[in-house]
This record gives sequence, C-alpha cells and structure tokens, in this order.
Amino acid sequence: MRATLYYRGSLTSCNYACPYCPFSKNVDSRETLDKDRAQLERFADWVREQGTLGHRLSVFFNPYGEALIHSWYRKTMIEFSHMAHVDKVAVQTNLSTKLDWARELNPKTAALWATYHPGETKEQAFISQGMKLYELGISYSVGTVGLRQAFPAIHSLRSQLPKDVYLWVNAYKDRPHYYTEAEIDELTAIDPYFQWNLHDYSSQGRACRAGEDVFYVQGDGRVKHCYQDRRVLGHLYRDGLEGLSAKRPCRMKECGCYIGYIHMEEQPFREMYGSGLLERAPQVPVLSVPHI
Repeated sequence: MRATLYYRGSLTSCNYACPYCPFSKNVDSRETLDKDRAQLERFADWVREQGTLGHRLSVFFNPYGEALIHSWYRKTMIEFSHMAHVDKVAVQTNLSTKLDWARELNPKTAALWATYHPGETKEQAFISQGMKLYELGISYSVGTVGLRQAFPAIHSLRSQLPKDVYLWVNAYKDRPHYYTEAEIDELTAIDPYFQWNLHDYSSQGRACRAGEDVFYVQGDGRVKHCYQDRRVLGHLYRDGLEGLSAKRPCRMKECGCYIGYIHMEEQPFREMYGSGLLERAPQVPVLSVPHI
C-alpha cells in the first residue's frame, strides 16, 4: 500500500507566543517530553518495518508545538529521509532551530512547511533560515496567517523570498466575512492559491481518502479518521495499514483545514500540489475557480 501518515505525539510545547495559537509558550514537563520521545521511537520502529511488507509511506509531523527544537524529531527526519520506502517526510515548523542538522537530510525526500509568525521572530532571521534550506535544495513552503495587521509583513516577506518559494496565506476564518474584496485581491496577488483556502468545503457524505490511504496517527498508536472527525478507526500497531484501510465518506458538514480537504476525492489538490502536497508547495499553474 502507498499511504500517507500524519503523526502527532504528546508534544504540546512551543517557544513562540502567538496570540492565535492555544499552545503558545506552553512548557511540557520532562515526563511529557520523555513520553513524546518514546512514542516517536515506537513509531519509527513501525515505519522501519513497513519496507519489508512492501508499503510505501509519506509522513508528515504536525505536533501541537514546535518539533524541531527537540533532537528526536531531527534525528527521525534524517533517518526517514534516507529510507528507500519513504517517498516524503515533512514537518511543520517555525524554523527557529539551528539548521546545521539539515545537511544530513536527503533533499529528494525531505521537506519543511515553515510558518512565519511576525512579532515572534525578526524577518531577516527567518529569511536567513529559509535561504539555508534553499541552498541545500530542500523543498519548503512559507506560510503565515492572513491577519490585517500582518499584511505589511506578508508583502515584505514575499519581496525577499526566492520567486520559486511558494508563500501561502492562511485565511483568517475566526471572524466571518473578515476580508473585503480589495483585501482578497491583495492577498491573491501574493498567494495565487489564497481563494482555495478562503472557503470551507462541503464534505458530508463525500469521498475522502482519509481512513483509506491517509491516516492520522496519535502518539499512542490510535488512528483517527481525521483531525476534525475524531472517531478512532483502530490502532496502527495492532491493526496495520491493511486492517485500518476502508473507504469512509466524510461525516462532517464542512472541511476547512488544508490537511483535510486536500484529500477529498472531488477536489483537484493532488493535481495542483503534486509531490509538494504535504509541504504545501504547488507544482502546477493555478487553477481558477474552487469548487465549494
């Protein structure tokens, strides 16, 4: 089987204090960190075994916190990137950690989803980190939340990033009708895919690959249908991929999360993003009108 796994362990600590994030400046106890490390080591053992079973995997780490400030995530990223049966290993990160370790990554398979948080880091420091990845030939995208107060920073960031590095703007949806038409045009000029993220997608009863060949793995091995529909499908280490896999239409009324709606069968995101699907780096020209 060719499968995509989103992995989220017990980690909830972050070194940033973003006002829109519930995990900002959370400090995990040593007990929690040790638990998270042990969970990741168990997951890595399982991933190693899958090559002998004929499976091909893509793995995305998206913890409730900053992964790369912890050595066990860096070590696992490096190892996975060199596994013959791993097509992609990606991680969501604020790029705050030193990147000397990234030289050991296989640039053919490793990728980073780098989020820029104005007010938490200096722009030039973030740009410098991104350029280190760029020089190493490691695929990455850069994203930020489209708050009005961040518009100047978003413009500045776009002007300094290499043209072939995609800058995406996460639409701020906590307030309905937040953007004016002029603001939508402004952000679309920066992120040509912005309007694809601006809307939620009708999903109830519709085909989605979540639970079929896309799995959302918790640190203890439980597998959820997705991060919005939190029903537990089974246990990764007990049931295996074949035991978990089944076609499961979506039970949610709408899907508004990138790592969810990209797997809806009727949507064109796999075509749009191609091999950059996990790190959110589109591979084809923009398609015009999103189907809601």
